[in-house]
Amino acid sequence: MTEFNPEKLHVTFEPPTTSFSPIQGRKYTLTHSDETGELFLAVGKRYDLDAIDQKLRDEVLAEWKTRNGEYVLMGKVHISTGEFDEKLAKIRYMIFKKEMNLALTGMVYGDREFYVHNPWLLDSPILVHFESVYPEYNEVLYFGTPRYYLASATPRRVTTRTQV
Repeated sequence: MTEFNPEKLHVTFEPPTTSFSPIQGRKYTLTHSDETGELFLAVGKRYDLDAIDQKLRDEVLAEWKTRNGEYVLMGKVHISTGEFDEKLAKIRYMIFKKEMNLALTGMVYGDREFYVHNPWLLDSPILVHFESVYPEYNEVLYFGTPRYYLASATPRRVTTRTQV
């Protein structure tokens, strides 16, 4: 897995979205550059469709929704609607699974002020739908909580004891 580098994350907030609202319907569009390793996150009430490469379809989308009375961060990735054969769909599936931690870390870290204003969401489940016409790659997987990704993105201090 590629390691998260906060310096390579570029975040834009689309008004009227702010660091504290809305919760319901708050959408994330995460794209990247293969050449530079940079991540681009748009946070708004709509997905940033202009940022999506319609041929590659390698973006990660997510939205805050309520499910059974609790907030859930529902993500989705496009594996194949038939435009990719089964072999390529399997490769796409494996890459998305491998890189999902990086993508979710970018999303959560990029919107970290949101969790300062809404700390109860730190323990909300993150579910990601891998969308595919091939049944073996069409599934919803649990990817932990925002707290995990925020903790993994935050540099830790290393302290050492010295005897005097």
